[in-house]
Amino acid sequence: AAEELWRSREGGLWKARRRLERKPVVIARTKGSEILFGIAPCSLALSQSRRDLFRLFLKQSSGSRRFVMSEFVLQATARGVPVHYLNRRELDALCRGQVHQGVCLEATPLQFKSLEEAEKPDLRDEESLNRQLIWLVLEQIQDPMNLGALLRSAYFLGVDRVVTSQRNSCPLTPTVSKASSGAMEVLDVYSTDDLQSFLKAKAAEGWEVLGTVCKPEDAENIPVISCSEFRWNKPIIIVIGSEGDGLSLETQLLCHRMLAIPPGRALHPGIESLNVSVATGILLHSICSQKLRQGD
Repeated sequence: AAEELWRSREGGLWKARRRLERKPVVIARTKGSEILFGIAPCSLALSQSRRDLFRLFLKQSSGSRRFVMSEFVLQATARGVPVHYLNRRELDALCRGQVHQGVCLEATPLQFKSLEEAEKPDLRDEESLNRQLIWLVLEQIQDPMNLGALLRSAYFLGVDRVVTSQRNSCPLTPTVSKASSGAMEVLDVYSTDDLQSFLKAKAAEGWEVLGTVCKPEDAENIPVISCSEFRWNKPIIIVIGSEGDGLSLETQLLCHRMLAIPPGRALHPGIESLNVSVATGILLHSICSQKLRQGD
């Protein structure tokens, strides 16, 4: 009987200890801060001066990761950011189970910039009007993974400015930064609360507004052109709509032409379109490659 009682007590202690181990560690955060996660977003946030930085959290590492972590310590020391070491479970809890790669950074959030803050290109003379400027405008992109991938492609391919609609759009969250592989930390993103007025104003200034459509028959009496046939002779704006609904009718009617990506085969119903970030990457490459060729 005594042995059974001892085993029962030992079993109870073991279960209690397991419950404590599973309980997430709560780390008090600075008011108004957020937790960035991942090597690229944290490294770029440390190297830029766009956020206020509070604390860097690292996992003790060995092997190839040890050098990476030592570089983070040097970056943080240069910026006067305290460094704290946590175990993997504590880092998981800190960023709510996201893929942190052993690095988290407590910082103030990034905000969209207003278009009033943006430097306006001078398009008054004919030479300036023919400059190859390309702006990417995003209408109601709500998925943070898509927004991050869009920013990564825009940065890589040389888009001059990214503008997003304020209404029903994803904010610049740590998930967006991770999905952008840190491009969000170096690329200014602007927003407007009146997308249609913005597009009308740019068209009046001489810009060509290009919408995007999956199938030519979906366009509302607007000329549709394959992205491979498009030729660039003035500043352009490419407008991308949400993955589910595409561009709103009001926005479509402000476009001079619509761009489409021709498929490489006959498509089965239900798989007739691309992910919005993949489609945007294809469109941007098709157009930006002309910019690169003319610059050679």
